[in-house]
Amino acid sequence: MKESYLSTLLQMRLIVGFLGERAQCAWWPTAFYEASSRLFLEPVFSKTSRLAQYHGVLEAARRLHDEHLSVGSYHLFRLPEEIEQDLHAMVQGGGGEELASQVAQSKEAAMDALKRLAATSGTPGVGPTAVGSIKDIDSTDTLKAIAAAYLSAFKQNAKTYPYLVG
Repeated sequence: MKESYLSTLLQMRLIVGFLGERAQCAWWPTAFYEASSRLFLEPVFSKTSRLAQYHGVLEAARRLHDEHLSVGSYHLFRLPEEIEQDLHAMVQGGGGEELASQVAQSKEAAMDALKRLAATSGTPGVGPTAVGSIKDIDSTDTLKAIAAAYLSAFKQNAKTYPYLVG
């Protein structure tokens, strides 16, 4: 079960991270998933360019979410340390690499992938949106609610910050 919810969290991070970049929905001004970024990253991070992409987008998304949420709340890009370490290990081990290359092909592919992760009846929210408690992070319903919030926001060309209370 643990592996399953971590895999879903990683998928969501990659999808929302890609969609939030400037070429798609422009929630943050990065371009780590554009083809040109590999030309920049590979000479510097020859063996870990995918990890560098992941962490670049993660940090940009984390900063944006942190600006709009209160200290102490958790969100897709700021989770408890143990989960962060597990996700880092998954990316470092090559997890999500295939998904990242599929999703990064187009905005439509990323939206379809996010739709598959989302609850069918998502409540559209703009700005900070409470979706549950951090103790339920491994719950399918919680993960679907997070995905649905982002899906709704991207469709409406609005910004949302789904968060979990500690």
